[in-house]
Amino acid sequence: MERKNFYDHDTYEALLGRIARLMLDAAPGWGRMNAAQMCAHCAEVAEVANGKALVGTPWYIRLMGRLIKKMVLSDKPYPRSAKTHPQYEIGAGVSFEEQKARLLEVLAAMHSAGRARAGQSRHPIFGAMTADEQGWATYKHLDHHLTQFQV
Repeated sequence: MERKNFYDHDTYEALLGRIARLMLDAAPGWGRMNAAQMCAHCAEVAEVANGKALVGTPWYIRLMGRLIKKMVLSDKPYPRSAKTHPQYEIGAGVSFEEQKARLLEVLAAMHSAGRARAGQSRHPIFGAMTADEQGWATYKHLDHHLTQFQV
């Protein structure tokens, strides 16, 4: 997997283009989320990366934080249909247009804050992350889910 970085302008613009092509009725290639839930899920993950509190983390996840960080930052793609943190599980009934707009807003704020802000953040499970680590992790997560919906 090529190591792209969310903070690189061309990579960011390409992600925005892929999100723009995402449609309400897009069927996932795997998993149970619909397109609205995926947008909400990705927005929530980005908000936590930007400092939003992460609540309800099981003790064993906190214990395995370094191992999970290593997997997140590896070049190996995420496994399909992997379990996620309880806060990132999105129930049915969310609005596609609202969640897509939320995702775009969160990503715009994250991108405009840039690498300097990213290097100052501390993830609640992974701990300190460099700007390059956060940029790669953000890209890899978004790419995983956009690929899930064939965009």
